[in-house]
Amino acid sequence: MSVPGSTTHRPEMDNSPSQSGQLAGVGVADLRLSPRVAQQVFRAVLDALSRPGRTVQLPRELPGSGRRVARIGTVSCPSALLPLLALADLDTPFHVLGAEPGAVATATSAPVTAVEQARLIAALRPMTRAELAAAHVGTAAAPETAALVTLAVPALDGGPALRLTGPGTGDGATFAPTGLPDGWAGDRAEFPTGYDLLLVDPDGRCAGIPRSTHIEES
Repeated sequence: MSVPGSTTHRPEMDNSPSQSGQLAGVGVADLRLSPRVAQQVFRAVLDALSRPGRTVQLPRELPGSGRRVARIGTVSCPSALLPLLALADLDTPFHVLGAEPGAVATATSAPVTAVEQARLIAALRPMTRAELAAAHVGTAAAPETAALVTLAVPALDGGPALRLTGPGTGDGATFAPTGLPDGWAGDRAEFPTGYDLLLVDPDGRCAGIPRSTHIEES
């Protein structure tokens, strides 16, 4: 498992399963994470991907702002955008589904690219099976170039049960998120290639499924 981008970047977050257009009223300054918040996000992402299926909390408040992160109905950014904001840099092309990427590109100095070429993908609305399958999976010689896909989902439980095995799962973990397209697990590339997946619910809780994890669907 590898995380693209740097750890010293740019806050604010609201997250619903479908967040198309929610960046319309957000300025570039709102998208610049402080180094402290970026480090908190980076640690949460690493923790989630190193313990597949286990829930980790993303930052919920910006220091000194008095405003909550991951709050539906506030003038803020989606929680599912936080990992991209924390990790994106000049050398990390990104793609956003469900919002215009201009302010994100200005805030992070990262280049916008097609979903197939992106190292960081933030899906602020449900992804189709084809979109998820199109994420860059790296190569056998350079698997670390694969994408990190962050997907906003309605909930991290209550969906079809997934049995996760592999590094970080111990004797195995059962995980039942909602909001993933039917058949997506069967499209995953064979390890060591494959994208890393991070799921984020409306309260800013996240859980990871790295490319090293084996999935059995119920």
